This record gives sequence, C-alpha cells and structure tokens, in this order.
Amino acid sequence: MIVVANEKGGSGKSTVAMHVAIALIKRGLRAATVDLDSRQRSLSRTIENRQAWAGRVGRNLEIPGHICFDGQIDYPSAAGHVTADQVLADTIETLMPTYDCIVIDTPGHDGGPMRQAHALADLLITPLNDSFVNLDALGSFDAETLGVTGLGHYAATVDEARGRRIAAGRQPADWIVLRNRLSMTASRNKRQVDAGLRALSAALGFRYVEGLAERVVYREFFLRGLTALDDLDEATIGARPTMSHVTARQEVEQLLAALNLEGTTGLSAPAEERARDAA
Repeated sequence: MIVVANEKGGSGKSTVAMHVAIALIKRGLRAATVDLDSRQRSLSRTIENRQAWAGRVGRNLEIPGHICFDGQIDYPSAAGHVTADQVLADTIETLMPTYDCIVIDTPGHDGGPMRQAHALADLLITPLNDSFVNLDALGSFDAETLGVTGLGHYAATVDEARGRRIAAGRQPADWIVLRNRLSMTASRNKRQVDAGLRALSAALGFRYVEGLAERVVYREFFLRGLTALDDLDEATIGARPTMSHVTARQEVEQLLAALNLEGTTGLSAPAEERARDAA
C-alpha cells in the first residue's frame, strides 16, 4: 500500500503517484491506482488521457488498474466519514487479491478517506513544495535560528495514523518527505529549506529525499498521460524528444532509487520468481 499525500494542493502528488505506478508495472508488478480526490481527479484524468493517447498513436502503454471514488463518499459528517472509510476498506479488499501494489492519490485537504488512507499506508510519500509556507504543515521554525519550535497539523495526522497501525499490530508506515518542484537555481531559501527538512526529519522520523524539479515537460505529459519513464521517441511523446526529456527521466530514476520501492514492498524479485515462490 503506497499512499501519496499532503494536505496542501499543488505539490505534485498526482504526478508522483502516476510515475510510481508506472515504475512498478515496468518492474513486472501488478499495480492499481486509487484516486480519492473526487473533485480534482488529476490522477484519473492522467490515466484517461494515457488510454486515449495509446490508442491514437498505436502504442502499448502500461495502464494500471484504476478506481476513482465518487464525490458522494466525502461527507463532512461523522457518520459520513464512517461510510467513506468502509467504502475505501472494501475497495482495497477487492483489489488486493489481484494486485501486488496499490497506489493511492489523496486530495489536498483533510477528511475521512484521506485519514483512512494514511492508516493503510505501508509507504507514505509526502511531496512538498520548496518553501517554509509548505513546511509549516510539518512544523514551525524560529525565524532567526531556524530551529524547530513545534509540530504541524499534518505531522499530527501522520502520527495518529502510525499509532493506529501500531495498535493493530502492524509496522508504522515508512514515511518519505519528497522535496518537490525544485528550482534549478541555487538560493538562500533553498539552503534554509534543506536545513529545516533535515531538522524535521530527525524530529518526526521521516526519510527526506530530493524530488522533481520544476520542469515544463512534466506539465506537457498530462495531456497524453505520459511519464518520463515511457519510450523517449517521437511516436510516443508526439514531438521530437529534447534534452529536457532525458534529464527528466534521469531525475525520476534517481527519485525511484531513493524511494527504495523494492526494499519497502519486498518485491525486488522478478514476477516469475515471486510466482514460483508463492506456488
């Protein structure tokens, strides 16, 4: 169970979720995706665009099994949260016999399904834009010393979910904070955010890794549902590939190595070998 979550929108959650899902499929795993953001539907739209583009260019693009939740499950009442939690639990139970990994993309706000997803997560990936405005969800800092002065509301949500897993006799989620949409120029803010994240990593117990830079190619991928891991040729991407495409692929591969998906999921062996072991 891989959950991509942050209570702030615009951090690149859907882009990360899509790349992780396609990376898993390319590793020979059976991957499904669940889109909990019933209003924005960014991940769902990306997959729909991918299916349409594959048909248009006659390419066999990997498509994960996909479910997008209906907006009716996101009730604001306590009773509605219970209903939404059960719907999510039933959905996961239905998917698990068929898929090795399930990637859940969450909305950029608090709610019952979003909290339930955190409790289900074996691996929790939190993309975070490169500013102290975004770090505030994790913790507060002294303006002069940049020392951590308190923990943020989203950190409390993760801590609660980890506690629920421990109470149920399960390992807490491996939490990764992904510094995302990075500027490609050095700056004082960039150095300070780096120091702040390292301090929070020690206080909150997450792994901190470098994410994706702010590149135009990631925005261009959306209309075709593509990822930086797809074939970099003119037939697939609909244009002559550039050095930006090559650099984006290298960047995504470095990110995937840092996430250590094989080590987290225990699925490093090829699919044929895992099937043999299971038999």
